[in-house]
Amino acid sequence: PMLLIAGEKAHSRYFSEDIFKVANEPKELVIIPNAVHVDLYDKVDVIPFEKLDNFFKTNLK
Repeated sequence: PMLLIAGEKAHSRYFSEDIFKVANEPKELVIIPNAVHVDLYDKVDVIPFEKLDNFFKTNLK
């Protein structure tokens, strides 16, 4: 299973999009609106904790 999370305005967003295109299922790409790369390090109001929790509970059994 692969979960990719990228900021909409991140300079590195294309890395996640490129990997997503060639990855096998199950896979999921989450783009966080208006976020840059470093916003996902410590801005707890933009980190998709619920998405992480659901993905891990579903795929890591």
